[in-house]
This record gives sequence, C-alpha cells and structure tokens, in this order.
Amino acid sequence: MFSRPSVIRLSIVGLAAALSLSACAPPRTVTPAAPAEQPAAAPPKITHIRFALDWAIEGPSAPFLIALDKGYFAEEGLSVVIDRGTGSAGTVTKVASGAYEMGYADINSMIEFNVKNPDKALLAIAMVYNTAPMTVFTLKDKNIASPKDLEGKKIGAPAGDAGRRLFPLFAKATGIDKDKVEWVTMEPALREPTLAKGEVDAITAFYASGWFGLLRNKVAPENIVAFMYKDVGLPLYGNAVMASPKFLQENEAAVKGFLKALARGWQDALADPAAAIEILKRREPLIDGEIELQRLKMVIENHFLTDEVKQNGFGAVDKDRLSEAVKMVVEGFELPETPSIDAVFTDKYLPAKETRMPPAQ
Repeated sequence: MFSRPSVIRLSIVGLAAALSLSACAPPRTVTPAAPAEQPAAAPPKITHIRFALDWAIEGPSAPFLIALDKGYFAEEGLSVVIDRGTGSAGTVTKVASGAYEMGYADINSMIEFNVKNPDKALLAIAMVYNTAPMTVFTLKDKNIASPKDLEGKKIGAPAGDAGRRLFPLFAKATGIDKDKVEWVTMEPALREPTLAKGEVDAITAFYASGWFGLLRNKVAPENIVAFMYKDVGLPLYGNAVMASPKFLQENEAAVKGFLKALARGWQDALADPAAAIEILKRREPLIDGEIELQRLKMVIENHFLTDEVKQNGFGAVDKDRLSEAVKMVVEGFELPETPSIDAVFTDKYLPAKETRMPPAQ
C-alpha cells in the first residue's frame, strides 16, 4: 500500500531534474541546409530549316553550301538541310506546301504562283540573281544573227520553262511577232542535245546552264549565239530566297540569322571561287570542278555582282525596278491582277548593309 506514492514522487523528481538539466544545456546550434542545386542552363534554341534549291548543286549554289560547310548557319543557331531542286516552279510549290521551310527559286515563278494561289502566297526576302538569267540560245550555223531572225523558227523548251513563259516580253522588246515562232516541248535534259543535233533552231534556258550544256554536247564556244533577256532592256530579277509569311513571322530571329550566314557565304564565293568549288566537290564528288568554276564565275559576272549590287549590297532590290518588273511578269504570264511590291519582296530580314557588301577586289 505504501509503494505507489513512492513511485509517483520519484517520477516528479526525475522530471524536475530533467527540466533543470535542459535549462542549463547550451543552446543547440542549427546548421542551415545546403542551398538547393540550381538547374542547368537550358541549351540554346536550335531552329531546324529544310531548304530547297532551284536545281542541281552546281557552281551558282556555292553561297549556300559555303554557309553550311563553314558553320555559318550553325553560328546563328540553325540546323540547315539543303536539298537539290527540280526547277523553280517545283521549289515554290514545295515551300508553299510546307514540305520545306525556305527555298530558292525564280521570283517571277513565285509571282505567278502567288496570284494564282493567294492563300499560299510566298514572300521573297533576299535577291541572289540580281538580273534574270533567261536566254535564247542558237547556233551561228543557223544564220540567226538577231532576235528578229527567230521568226519562222522552232524553239525548244519545257512547257513550264520561265524563258518560254516570258518569251512574249522578249518578243515585244525585240520587235518579234511571237505568233511566228513554233515551240517544241521537251524535257529539260533534252534542250541542248536537241539544238546541237539541229532538231530545233533555238532553245530557252538559264544562261550558265545553256552555255555549258551546249559545250558538253560538243558545240564549239564560237558557234554559240546567246540573246539574254537582261540585254534587251527587260528589268526582270532572277532567283531569290523565299518563305511563307507565317514562317517568317514566327521565326524572325532564325530567318535573319539565315540571311546573315548566307551573305557571308556569298562574299566568300566572290572572294575565292576556286575554294568555293572545292566545298561543292565535297558535297557532290562527281561534278566537273573546272566546268563548275567557270559556271560560277559566269554567274558572278552576269548576275551576282552587278552595278546595282555594288551599290546596295547582297540581297537588296531597287523597288522602282521591281515594280516595273512585276508589271511585266503580270503581262507576260497574263495574270488577272498585279500584286503590290510589299506582297512580293521585303528587306526586313536582311542584315545591315555594311555586312553584305561585296568583298574588296
């Protein structure tokens, strides 16, 4: 009966002692937790661009391949894939369909497409061929000394060839009755062989393509006669870089980076054409380096480096000239309406003028 209070008393004493010891204990040191590890910085955004050329990889393709080979696109945060084309009309369609984000094609073909397909219209953002390369080729032994002599003759070309489609403009500028010319439709690869064999009297082709195509078919240079559209007063422009307005708006920084890199590639091609062709050969080992070097030099002289380009730099246009050219294209293609200049070309994405001037000669 006396054990129970004893137990209670001991418990109280023990509790008091514990509280006393706790009060006398030094304050407890709390070590702060290590700061949480910061997440790694996000990698820089890479924009992937599928790019379609107008035709096969040849000397004039050098600015694009240089920018790719030397890492100029990569420096702008771009992952670019470049594919050959099968003609300007096809490239325009590929870009408009979304199969490619950007492309390189004849601006005149783009204008025609835009008018006929306003819901899929593209916009040119950098002019590369400052003059149109469309040309009528014939041979001296055909006795065609002037464009007027083409009347009553057979001219060969694919149905969709730009030179053929715009021949009415050439005819008007040179006084030809276009209805007195007979057209023979053929595949692009058959143009030069057909003329060399004498099966037609003339063909239409891009200047550098037709010239070297005839040389490959054993036609002597002195036997080639070329009537270039640019030399008869036609203000037409040629190939340009283009994309859909939607892609341009959503990828402004990437597009500007693309053109900045391309301007560098263009400058390198002009500064050292031989080195440019070596880069092409790494991509296309079977090309004839000597022919492609001559082709590139010919395009530089006639289309890449005109007086207008020397004044305004790579990629730009003269808006008054472009306005006149658009009206001519509408007339030549017999289009139902004339698009505004702003619906055809913009310089918004071009780099600063001082960064896209030709290299010092």
